[in-house]
Amino acid sequence: MSISQNQEIYLIAQNIRSLFNVGALFRCADVFGVKRIYLCGYTGYPARKEITKTALGADNWIPWERQWQTHLLIRKLKKEGVQIVVLETVRESQPLPKFKPKFPLALVVGSETRGVSKGILKLADRIVKIPMLGKKESLNVAVAAGIALYQFRN
Repeated sequence: MSISQNQEIYLIAQNIRSLFNVGALFRCADVFGVKRIYLCGYTGYPARKEITKTALGADNWIPWERQWQTHLLIRKLKKEGVQIVVLETVRESQPLPKFKPKFPLALVVGSETRGVSKGILKLADRIVKIPMLGKKESLNVAVAAGIALYQFRN
């Protein structure tokens, strides 16, 4: 499947502490045709064996970039016409199935324990959430990113 320029998706990972989750994000990025992953804050980056193990090598071909300050990256992408979509469960969140993506877009996912920072939430063009039907109120960050990326592509 080829992705046209008007269907580009970027993935921004803010403060992901688990290297295994970072690897799983690379794997999701490969499956759903993400153009580039931005690894922000204290998110780990290749080459690390834990990342490569869960990425199944996708960290070798998915373009990635290290960015310490997420807010500067988001401002840059917005100037380039990229819609910033944060995946987070907050009062303002729109259910993911009701969201209609506009490309190019960047999906922002955050820390496994704290989520996306408030400052980044303020910069978002849209905030979406995955409706939870069980007792738990959250998913693993890589699983959640995979669900959102799938929804954007379908």
